[in-house]
Amino acid sequence: MENPVIKSTDGFEALSPDLNRKVVHLNDLMVTVIEFSNGPMEQPDPPHKHPHEQITYVASGSLKLFVEDEEFTLNEGDVFKIASNLNHCIQTLTENVKLIDSFAPIREDFL
Repeated sequence: MENPVIKSTDGFEALSPDLNRKVVHLNDLMVTVIEFSNGPMEQPDPPHKHPHEQITYVASGSLKLFVEDEEFTLNEGDVFKIASNLNHCIQTLTENVKLIDSFAPIREDFL
């Protein structure tokens, strides 16, 4: 059996100097931890969409969320949900932002 515990410092992948991601998954469930340290961003990330449903917990920091034509300001402790195939992106408002993303089905492109 694979170790069921992932420690806080284990498994992070540097996607860029200012962006780290940890991916944890089973067959049908995926959670990612993503840490931004490049804020506040002058512009939002480019909008993107995917067929996966997404629920995200804001573990720390503040950000703007853009979903289709709507804009929301989120702070630590807030949660957002993105239905399949909706255009969305974020803009960090603080230097550091940590998000806990859940995806269904799992994102093969993250593996």
